[in-house]
Amino acid sequence: MKSSNFHPVIQLPPGYEIYDFSQGYDPKRALSSPFGIGRYNEKRPGMYTEEIFIESRRDIHVGIDIGAPAGTPVHSFGPAEIFSFAYNAAPGDYGYTLITKNEVEGEILYSLYGHLSARSVEGKKIGQRIQKGEVIAWVGEKHENGGWNPHLHFQLSRLEPKVCDMPGVVSAKDLAEALKIYPDPRLVLGPIY
Repeated sequence: MKSSNFHPVIQLPPGYEIYDFSQGYDPKRALSSPFGIGRYNEKRPGMYTEEIFIESRRDIHVGIDIGAPAGTPVHSFGPAEIFSFAYNAAPGDYGYTLITKNEVEGEILYSLYGHLSARSVEGKKIGQRIQKGEVIAWVGEKHENGGWNPHLHFQLSRLEPKVCDMPGVVSAKDLAEALKIYPDPRLVLGPIY
């Protein structure tokens, strides 16, 4: 199945920015657009300074970030069911998080939508069916999304998560295995960069 068969998870306008965090991260940098893309399999030195990242030296991103204003609707890329939802409260974590279970080219994939607003989990039920293109969440504000500038962290997993979480960044020693478990989200997002 080609990515063109999927619905965008966030409707991106023309002229969005492609971020380069490989040389460091400045959360106060001037943006050329309110929308942007943070890349998959990118080493991001100095970006992950919270306690949850420091001990294991995790700084290689294994999802795709889609920068968007808080309140931006988040859509399901295809038909799915809600697998889990939670609030991951640690500083630097995902905040409100939703995971769906999808079938892509005959393979079951779990899709994590992180850094959401609180209303994104209201009224949700495990096993709830959702349709391709359905609004399933909204980008969260900094106070509810783990403390980050508003964006969606989108990640795929071949393994069923045990909790409503996935490691969005991994260490260099874990990278080879992580790339097998967490495929490039452009599989369903398409060539967004």
